[in-house]
Amino acid sequence: MYPLVLRLAPRSDVEKFRLTRQTHRDCCWPRAYLDRYFYTYLKVKGVILNLEDVNTSLLLAMVARKKGLKSLRAGRPPLTRPPGTMSRKASRTLINKHHQLDKQKRQAASKGDKAAEKAIAAEIESLGGISLYQQASLQGQSTERGGDTSKLLLEWLPVEELRVADHKLRLLEVGALSTKNACSLSGLFESVHIDLNSQEPGIIQQDFMDRPLPKDDTERFDVLSLSLVLNFVPDAALRGEMLKRTLEFLRGTQANKEAGNEHLFPCLFMVLPRSCLENSRYFTESKFESIMHMLGYSMMRRKMTQKLAYSLWRKAGEANITKTPKKETNPGRTRNNFVITLQH
Repeated sequence: MYPLVLRLAPRSDVEKFRLTRQTHRDCCWPRAYLDRYFYTYLKVKGVILNLEDVNTSLLLAMVARKKGLKSLRAGRPPLTRPPGTMSRKASRTLINKHHQLDKQKRQAASKGDKAAEKAIAAEIESLGGISLYQQASLQGQSTERGGDTSKLLLEWLPVEELRVADHKLRLLEVGALSTKNACSLSGLFESVHIDLNSQEPGIIQQDFMDRPLPKDDTERFDVLSLSLVLNFVPDAALRGEMLKRTLEFLRGTQANKEAGNEHLFPCLFMVLPRSCLENSRYFTESKFESIMHMLGYSMMRRKMTQKLAYSLWRKAGEANITKTPKKETNPGRTRNNFVITLQH
């Protein structure tokens, strides 16, 4: 049996310390560890060195110079694997494609082309239908991707003051994708979530346009959220009707005066794709503000990001509506057709 020899390197004069196998066992260093980095087997003649002859400090210094071992955690398999999710690019592509097909379907329906309408509907289903579209939307707005739009609403509200208020605010979230967004988890709101295609038990499957009108202020809301909802309404006049309908669901200013928060509530939180206001043939941000003012809303806050346009509007007065026709103001082949119109 040949003795175990440790080769210390890099050194100009190689020092060889021969350790018996018993000494190796007493070192408490894993055999594989030494085998990979420090020792070679050699045929050695002469006297075998005692353990005290080994310069332990030098060995430890050499360990530090070598590639360190990974922790035990690095070798363990994960306890749970994250669920499969759609990439940001894939979800964005799916959402855009769904919007394009939905637009083509509405155009075919308006022309009475049943065959084309049926073919487009089949293509939408082949992409996963409304369920997969909402899954992509949900991922895009997830907290992991920084897409929870309700976080900005909380930033705009005096959270600490509201926490000590006598009663919780009532919030109606239209087009809700989750009951676990920032507003829902804040503890500030008594929330009602509705959507055309509910994704969770806590979300009522309901069309906002079909929701029964409130009988009195006890059934109305302090805050109404339309986050990325209006842009999916298929018709310009219907978008205007949806905005008009929001007035029916917001509490009167007297109720908020009694609560001492009439300077903030009732209010409407709006999120639209930025392109709806900046890249439309028929619509601009100034036209949007004009429509909101006609409805009796006053803008409190506004923010533009690379993709989205956020705004917070207080119901400040009575509506004074005049007809707003669809009129091209920004011609161009690359522009979209988004527009909101109001009727008498």
